Amino acid sequence: MIIFQNEHTTVFQSALYQTVSVFIETDQAVFLTDPTWLPAEVEEIRKFVYEKRNGRALYIIFTHSDFDHIIGYKAFEDAIIIASQEFAERPDKEAPLKQIKDFDTRNYITRNYEIAYPEVDIMIHKDSQSLDIGEATLTFYKAPGHTRDGLFTIVEPYGIFLAGDYLSDVEFPFVEDDYQDYIKTMIKSKTLLEENEISLLVPGHGSPETSKQNMLNRVRESHEYLLALKSGGPDPEVLSKTYKFFEGLKGMHEYNLKMAK
Repeated sequence: MIIFQNEHTTVFQSALYQTVSVFIETDQAVFLTDPTWLPAEVEEIRKFVYEKRNGRALYIIFTHSDFDHIIGYKAFEDAIIIASQEFAERPDKEAPLKQIKDFDTRNYITRNYEIAYPEVDIMIHKDSQSLDIGEATLTFYKAPGHTRDGLFTIVEPYGIFLAGDYLSDVEFPFVEDDYQDYIKTMIKSKTLLEENEISLLVPGHGSPETSKQNMLNRVRESHEYLLALKSGGPDPEVLSKTYKFFEGLKGMHEYNLKMAK
């Protein structure tokens, strides 16, 4: 369903894990991130995109290669795909595809499009790599830590920060790749927020944020959580008050503690 909308941006949120897909409309192109989850949800996004597109080029930005973020790829056959070099060169591309197939089999789900790993057309090699399309400039930054292939995108002149699976209001950090890299990515996110006129932050799970102070608060909370892992914390009782779904995330918290050692 649509949970946020303004002149240029529409944010869709899945019923599963509050996973977010973002649509951005510019004068010469339209952009989409991580179309996902259930078939009806992907179809809702697809219909919306093609109704709005009006012959403009469609770009899909994949924030990272977790299976829930690439699951809707082939529903948009003529899209131009943008992702990090690490995403394009992932050595075990079959792993997320197996997770998709296992998820669909377990839940009796059928889809009207092929399941495949995205083929990248525009590869992001380095920080500050940019793409100018009409009135819009997209600037990309590597964001490892959650996964090795994470990617931040800032879209100007609209002040949009596409954060992928970082800076969520419903999830504490998931350190699935590297603890030190995650800390560096949090420092980078703070710098980007301070040095750019950001008016909309959109995480991969949870809710968008329009207050710069609240955006910085998300960075601070994530950074403090990561640092506390080194000393065996934070206190689960505190986490349960901060994160509504903590009871379902205890396993991930235990995994983070191991990753921080």
